[in-house]
Amino acid sequence: IAEDRKLFGAMLDKLGIRQTSGGTAVTEDEAVAVAERVGYPVLVRPSFVLGGRGMQLVHNETDLRKYVREAVESGTAVPAVAVGQASSPARSEDRRDARPTTTAGTVVPQPACAQHPILVDHFLEDAVEVDVDCISDGEIVVIGAIMEHIEEAGIHSGDSSCVIPSFSLKPEVKAEITRATKAMAKELKVLGLMNVQFAVKDDVVYVLEVNPRASRTAPFVSKAIGVQLPKLAAKIMAGKTLKELGFTEEIHPTHFSVKEAVFPFIRFPGIDIVLGPEMKSTGEVMGIGENLGLAFAKAQMAAQPALPTCGNIFISVADRQKSKITELAQGFVDLGFTLFATSGTKAALKAAGIPVQKLFKLNEGRPNALDMIKNGELAMIINTPSGKVAREDEVKIRSTATGNRIPIITTLRAATASLAGIRALRAHGLSVKSLQEYHGI
Repeated sequence: IAEDRKLFGAMLDKLGIRQTSGGTAVTEDEAVAVAERVGYPVLVRPSFVLGGRGMQLVHNETDLRKYVREAVESGTAVPAVAVGQASSPARSEDRRDARPTTTAGTVVPQPACAQHPILVDHFLEDAVEVDVDCISDGEIVVIGAIMEHIEEAGIHSGDSSCVIPSFSLKPEVKAEITRATKAMAKELKVLGLMNVQFAVKDDVVYVLEVNPRASRTAPFVSKAIGVQLPKLAAKIMAGKTLKELGFTEEIHPTHFSVKEAVFPFIRFPGIDIVLGPEMKSTGEVMGIGENLGLAFAKAQMAAQPALPTCGNIFISVADRQKSKITELAQGFVDLGFTLFATSGTKAALKAAGIPVQKLFKLNEGRPNALDMIKNGELAMIINTPSGKVAREDEVKIRSTATGNRIPIITTLRAATASLAGIRALRAHGLSVKSLQEYHGI
């Protein structure tokens, strides 16, 4: 049910749970028809994906037709006749092996097939993504944690920072997420762990996907709440109940926990570090603190490079975000940072009365951002992508900063979290406590 789009959709309709509109296509024209019905932008991908491989955010018909042609030619799409498998309801992040197998584990030979199914779903722009891990014994469902992502929806869940407890969702939104999660776990008759990914747009909750299994977030949640969820899940699968195991109520920690992804970009000079639907991280770290800022700062220390507490910051944001950057920039100025920006961002900051020094764009002259990076004069960079296709100078700046181990932030939500982290470090310094101390064990 969780993997078959029609069965999954029918279940959500029965339970009164929203999902993003979408469809399946095997030709260019079918894909275009689905996109026109649900509205651009759309998230397109092969019917089975591993780590988001082959996913792409598409904004128009020309790009969609190109994607479908390339997917068919490269073979990234999976034949529609795959035995014993069905297309996932959303961006399934952990298909270990999409090849159908027998019960003995041997691969079933596949007949040749010209049809390659493509999933086309409406993409919710500027939405907040939420992960939920829960545990069920078939009768009782307990929420392990509601994890709010720092990066917006559209970035692979494995690459996004996430926070326990949620820091911006309204109580009624969290209540709907809890209701939907419990209803789906019971309807699917889950025994053990289940992971759900939601998107929240204008306080409306949508289901992206359900994975009736343990997710990569299970260890993070277990450490954050002080309960070994996989251990309990294994006992439930062996016949125990949550009552027998003494875990029937959700735990609401008073501290904050932040999961941060670790990336291999420094080993690939010249690569653009901007995140998207395809997973790029190779590990995860965790920070815990009395407030969100301190937990986020600790997570950055573990992931490297750590957040600075003083120095120069280069800011360059997309035109659509210039009106949103002023309050954030003022926060850095209030902490004593000196701001640098190219002409467009500089004009927006100057208009808001924020002190900022000009840097030339790479093709305009010097000094420019690359000069300051190579001279060790920048403590941090905030650089959001200017559009769906990254400009060459943006890629140079981001990759050079990574090679020089300078923190570089590519989303405004992450920049806001970084400001909170720096404030917390300046106000409270660092403190260390064991997990046992946090959980009173």
